[in-house]
Formats: sequence, structure tokens, C-alpha cells
Amino acid sequence: MTAPAAKQPESRSFNPLFPVFLKLENLDLLLVGGGYVALEKLSALLANSPQARIRLVATEISRDVKDIVIKHGIPYEERAFRPGDLEGIDLVIIAINDKAASTAIHACCKEKRILTNVADKPQYCDFYLSSIVQKGNLKIAISTNGKSPTIAKRVKEVLNDTFPDEIENVLDNMEKIRNTLKGDFSDKVRQLNHITRVLAPEKKRYRKPLLSILLYAGAAVFFMFAGYFILSYILK
Repeated sequence: MTAPAAKQPESRSFNPLFPVFLKLENLDLLLVGGGYVALEKLSALLANSPQARIRLVATEISRDVKDIVIKHGIPYEERAFRPGDLEGIDLVIIAINDKAASTAIHACCKEKRILTNVADKPQYCDFYLSSIVQKGNLKIAISTNGKSPTIAKRVKEVLNDTFPDEIENVLDNMEKIRNTLKGDFSDKVRQLNHITRVLAPEKKRYRKPLLSILLYAGAAVFFMFAGYFILSYILK
């Protein structure tokens, strides 16, 4: 019997990306690039996965990038990318300011069926690096499907302020409670739902202020750019 198709949201536009959390300590990742964008990607990778298995290749490697790879013991070579660099690689991030070279490297990755992210080229990306909110073991990935990294950044700031640092203590306590529960999986789920239902009223309390903050942030960004273009037109 064929499983029924998943019901799509009623809105005309929605984000079709499927969120996953990768264990980069179990995968081999190649970062191509050694400039500012590569530094940004490298910093994000190590901030979230300090034990990530990364190799770096670039024709030119900045001092800042070189300092990081040396500090973390990341293998690197200062030369142009070669197809052989993909041997044994699971993921590739291309962070170079050369459209032709990026396209060529992406083609090599596609031929070998390696998932690839090409900086600032959504059409060549099999995955995106999200804006991340992290409070201890609580981690939230934010995506706008590549439409507005700025809004993703603002949402991250709001959520960082919304979740208290003490949320890690809550997670620790919930883990201890879960380990003491008796019964099968379904019983444990029912018991945990019963224990945590007191948190439900908090959603109503924070929903409106949070929505207001996001709307104000979006409006502020809109008017900032609108004002810039209007003034540029007037001062021509």
C-alpha cells in the first residue's frame, strides 16, 4: 500500500529545506578558499563543531585563516584545487571569489555525488549554513531559504535574548527525570508531556511580544533601505 503524500502548507510559498544536524567529527569536509568568506565559514564550523574533520585548500590563504588552521591542527595546502582533493570527502564548502573556478569545482563535486555549498551561489548549493542559536545543548538552526540572511540574523538575536542561559539547567533536569521514568517509550512520552505541560501558558505570554519584535525588526530593515534609496535619488 502506497503511503499518502505529505500535505503541503496552504500558503503559496514555504521553505522546502529539510533541517538536519550533522556530526562533522564523523565526516570529512573540504573547505576551498582562504580569504574572508572562508574565514567566516571556518569560524562557524569550529564554533558549532570543534572536532570537525576539515581540510583546507586555497591558492592564497590569509594570515587570519592560517592562524586558525594551525591552532586547530587542520591540514591545509596553499595551491589551486585539484579533482584528487575530493578523494574520501563527504562534504565540500567552496568559498572563493572566482565564479568560473567555483562552477568547475562544483561540477567535480556533482560528478562524484558529494554534497556541496558554494558561497553566495544558492543555485549551486545542496545545503546551507544556517544562523545558529545555541544555549548549552539547545541548538536552533534558522533558515530563510537563502532569501534574507539579514532577517535570519535578526531572528537569531531575538531568540538569543528570549532564551535564558539557565535553559541548560532545565535540559539537565529533564534528562535526569527521563532516566528515572518507568514503562515503555509511549509511557515515557505521556509522562514527559504531563510534566512539561506547565510550560504551555508561557507560549501565549511570549508569542505576541516576540512577533511584535520580529515585525518591528523587519520594518526597521525595510525603512532603512528605503530611506537609503530615496536619499540617493534626491542627492543625485
